[in-house]
Amino acid sequence: MTDAQMGTREVIIIGGGLAGLSAAIYLGRSRRETLLIHTNRSMAKWESDVQNYLGFPKGIAGEDLLARGVEQVVRFDVEMTEDDIRSLTHDGDTFCLSGTDTVYRARRVLLATGLTHLPPEIPGVKECLGQSLFFCKDCDAYRMQGKKIVIIGGNNEAADYALAMLLFTSSVMICTNGHRPRWDADHAGWLEEYAVPIRHDRIGSVRHDNGRLRAIIFEQGGSVNVEGAFTTRGDVVHNDLAENAGAKLDEDGQVVVDHYLQTTVPGLYAAGCVTPANCQMIIAAGQGAIAGQAINRDLFEDSLQRHALPRVR
Repeated sequence: MTDAQMGTREVIIIGGGLAGLSAAIYLGRSRRETLLIHTNRSMAKWESDVQNYLGFPKGIAGEDLLARGVEQVVRFDVEMTEDDIRSLTHDGDTFCLSGTDTVYRARRVLLATGLTHLPPEIPGVKECLGQSLFFCKDCDAYRMQGKKIVIIGGNNEAADYALAMLLFTSSVMICTNGHRPRWDADHAGWLEEYAVPIRHDRIGSVRHDNGRLRAIIFEQGGSVNVEGAFTTRGDVVHNDLAENAGAKLDEDGQVVVDHYLQTTVPGLYAAGCVTPANCQMIIAAGQGAIAGQAINRDLFEDSLQRHALPRVR
């Protein structure tokens, strides 16, 4: 591996989504030598029309939002590079990051690696992501008003989604996709009380027009016309690097952080969907700002203690 040390950087950010970009803006404006390493796979790209991000009353595509963020980051002299970081270790106050072919070092590291929602393994579903098949009712229930909706899942969360969607439409159905329901007695009672229909058949495929759902087709025959779907299959939290470095994870695999978004490893921070925060783009951006400010303050206080405060000459 080549060594991209060039001296040890002050900060390295891993992740080019909203949290990482936001932190980079704050650190760049604080004149911190910052490198942002990304894989160009932010989940924000799945959203074709983000309607709940402040400042965009007509909505904005997730990819466009990211592009604007990159333009802003570069303006403040933050270096960006595409690489896949495979390991993260630390020795004292220095972190070592191993990429595909390059080793990086930094005094502080921010993990903004996020998570990936798991779509159902059903033919035709991926083409509908962000257009008519969604993961978050807080983000996307509003656009489904008055439409025929199916919730794919069989746990308490699926039941909650179905019940919550009754505020937006009278046509809500749960499909357990061939799995036995796992919701508790309370949720079973509420589903019965509000007469939410439940189909247990396994889904064979979906029919759609350029990503717009039209019907769910069952393996054993028959279909249901739908205009939108929500799925609650679960998430993969990208916590490997945090675990490598010895940071504590919670029972859901999310990285435990304090009020300043520092992990249980001094000098290692985490922000966005890799933490227990509600996984929303605007919340991730806010957490990135908090982490960027906290890292800058951390480095400042460390410089005072070491009598090594840099000065512009």
